[in-house]
Amino acid sequence: QVQLVESGGGLVQPGGSLRLSCAVSGSIASIAAMGWYRQAPGKQRELVTTISRGGMTNYADSVKGRSTISRDSAKNTVNLQMSSLKPEDTAVYYCYARRFGGTYWGQGTQVTVSS
Repeated sequence: QVQLVESGGGLVQPGGSLRLSCAVSGSIASIAAMGWYRQAPGKQRELVTTISRGGMTNYADSVKGRSTISRDSAKNTVNLQMSSLKPEDTAVYYCYARRFGGTYWGQGTQVTVSS
């Protein structure tokens, strides 16, 4: 089992920055990849970014150049730094972890970009 707890969401003005954090616990060694999805009201959940066990990263075109995913092995966290935020970044952001046998999700954290 893997447990994920997100933090760091909130209200941000357009053009601002935000750092989301995902605390990971459980069978960490078996995780193959982690990342973030988001879901805006009335829209499907979409992949934002991933980081593999080997450290390879991928980003959705909508956030590329504005976002950085990173891991802190000492703290067992996966972090998402976002800048130049836009109203269209408003969504619930979900941390996920994928390993053989399943995908695990956090409870989500709300990010609202508004003036």
